[in-house]
Amino acid sequence: MTKAEKDFLFNLLETPSPTGFEMPGQRVWAKYIGKFADSVECDAYGSTWATLKGKSDKIVMLEAHADEIGYMVKAITKDGFIYLDRVGGSDAATGQGRRLQILGDKGVVKGIIGNTAIHLRRDSLGSEKAPQIHELWVDVGASNPEGVAKLGLRVGHPAVYVDGPMDLGKDRLVSRAVDNRIGGYIIAQAMKKIAASKIKPAFTLVCLNAVQEEIGGYGAKMATHRLNPDVCLCTDVTHATDTPGLSDQKHGKVTLGGGPTVTHGTASHPLVVERLTDVAEKKKIPLQHEASSRFTGTDTDSIYHSRDGVPSALVSLPLRCMHSVVEMAHYGDIQQTIDLMADFVSTLKPKDLFHQSLK
Repeated sequence: MTKAEKDFLFNLLETPSPTGFEMPGQRVWAKYIGKFADSVECDAYGSTWATLKGKSDKIVMLEAHADEIGYMVKAITKDGFIYLDRVGGSDAATGQGRRLQILGDKGVVKGIIGNTAIHLRRDSLGSEKAPQIHELWVDVGASNPEGVAKLGLRVGHPAVYVDGPMDLGKDRLVSRAVDNRIGGYIIAQAMKKIAASKIKPAFTLVCLNAVQEEIGGYGAKMATHRLNPDVCLCTDVTHATDTPGLSDQKHGKVTLGGGPTVTHGTASHPLVVERLTDVAEKKKIPLQHEASSRFTGTDTDSIYHSRDGVPSALVSLPLRCMHSVVEMAHYGDIQQTIDLMADFVSTLKPKDLFHQSLK
């Protein structure tokens, strides 16, 4: 990873882009990928895609989602405290005592999610439960609703944690919003690698950074209907299950630093998965395997049944501590996921058709 690539990744991770308010991050992504794409566009809701023309009009789509989990201002009290609702799958259990940035009309407003001192909770220690979302309160330094309003805040403004990216050890990345800002980075780097090869791919390459995955994959659904790809690789994060307290029998076995995963079943088309597996073997890219017996929980679920069906597969990056401010990924896994997706695109032939046959 070059310094410029890492600067782009860290900028992407630092830029607040909660579900429904993704455009700040989308502009960062579009500016970067536009350097080697033929065109960059977005739709009405902000899903953004870059196109690299191939030898044919057939489309291979690499997809990620741009949004991150967060909060939204739900109510303002007479004392100037703010109460929250969750955006996506925010974990209220980890919220207390954290710094927050609220995206208001006058710019970013810093605040803290309050935490009652342990001394004042002495009588309840041992019987405490994780707080409910409606119990989290935010202090922005105001004493009344007028003070909150002067800061440019009102009900409906989004918020995310302040925590940004850092390196841990020699090979690990820690940040909020790795889910799934890292996917946007990966597909951009895959397109960059293909463009740098100076060999025009057989299929036209479209990299889609979709909005609103965290609340149901709606951005991917809208954009896929519009773009109508012939084959798609989705990339998202998956749970690395190599931390204390997790059971392989219950959660499967996925190791941080063990390479990307490919998912089998449901949305993942067997022929696309077979091609991915062949590419990984030929290119000596380590590949881990996951089972999906009902659904993947990713944008793949929205993409594969668009129109008359889009042959798709899910390639995932192992991640520790998902939906927290200390999401952890391995730089080696990131590069191997880039290589796998780029090499898949490069293997495509004009006549490739990922359709099942009755013969």
